[in-house]
Amino acid sequence: METPHTPSPLPEQDREIAAAVARERPRLRNFIRRRVIDQDDAEDILQDVFEELVEAYRLTDPIEQMGAWLFRVARNRIIDRFRKKKETPLSIDDNETDEDYRLDLALPSPEVGPEAAYERAALLAALQAALDELPPNQRDVFIAHELDGRSFKEIAAATGIGINTLLARKRYAVLHLRTRLQASHDDFES
Repeated sequence: METPHTPSPLPEQDREIAAAVARERPRLRNFIRRRVIDQDDAEDILQDVFEELVEAYRLTDPIEQMGAWLFRVARNRIIDRFRKKKETPLSIDDNETDEDYRLDLALPSPEVGPEAAYERAALLAALQAALDELPPNQRDVFIAHELDGRSFKEIAAATGIGINTLLARKRYAVLHLRTRLQASHDDFES
């Protein structure tokens, strides 16, 4: 008489990994989604973090502070993704849309804790200081488009300035702000 096949129990390491994933997934997903605009990118980062957990867990001794380790890996993945996107050069051509001229400054949520609230306030102060350094025509276009949400067509109609001129001003503003804010961003990473 055959006995029904019962699945073999998971090895201890696999049970620990599965428990950590189940426990940390909701918090980690929220952490990533608050910092990454594109939700597909956020899900990719989440999967990358868990893949790295499996690799690291099997290669080394068990990770002591698994939650902290997961959040550190997630933060590093977000930074890597931000740097890759930032390296895309801006150029002006007829196929570009308003979205091609966005700064995409990822601010930490103040709800995460006091460190995140401090980092957010410092980055906003750095943004304000960098905006103050811009020539008025670049600053006005950046604020109208990025902060007020107006399209280049609307700005052109209101000011009488051509769209290509507005695009160029916004481009120079974004390049300056990215350079200026990278130093502030790097300060928090070190």
